[in-house]
Amino acid sequence: NDIILTAASNGLIFGFNVRPDAKAREKAEKEGVDINLYSVIYQIVDDVKQALEGMIDPNLREQIIGQAEVRQVFSVPKIGKIAGAYVTEGKVTRAAGVRVIRNSIVVYEGKISSLKRFQDDAKEVMAGYECGIGVEKFNDLKDGDIIEAFITVEEKRTLDDVKKSDLEKQKAQEAAKTE
Repeated sequence: NDIILTAASNGLIFGFNVRPDAKAREKAEKEGVDINLYSVIYQIVDDVKQALEGMIDPNLREQIIGQAEVRQVFSVPKIGKIAGAYVTEGKVTRAAGVRVIRNSIVVYEGKISSLKRFQDDAKEVMAGYECGIGVEKFNDLKDGDIIEAFITVEEKRTLDDVKKSDLEKQKAQEAAKTE
């Protein structure tokens, strides 16, 4: 019964100082259920903690990796507008997300459709170099625009992180109630 319930819920079976009989092992194998057996208590605690942490969604954090200043905009037939740009900080990579910033206001956020150094495709262009940048589904590039390149970084969370986050939310809710 435990094996069928575990299989149905994609769960895990942990046993402490026990051994499953042959019938139970066979059923577990047939259902694709792992039976984890322990004789030392801290090992089961560590493995349960690790299993739970593997189920926690990671934090997604944005990291700005570079900026480029649009110096001249070119119209390319069948392609659209290409920014002739100078990378002022960090690097611009083909896989990065980008924001087009005009007068300190984000006017577009999307992806790079092309990145070239002279006539050659480039995976990345470092600070101090010129390049051509095409921005996917955006043709309103203007001289002086800033193209900010960013990536999204996944940060693994622990049970302690979740606990801290929940406590902070609880404190914020209590503070909102008293106001």
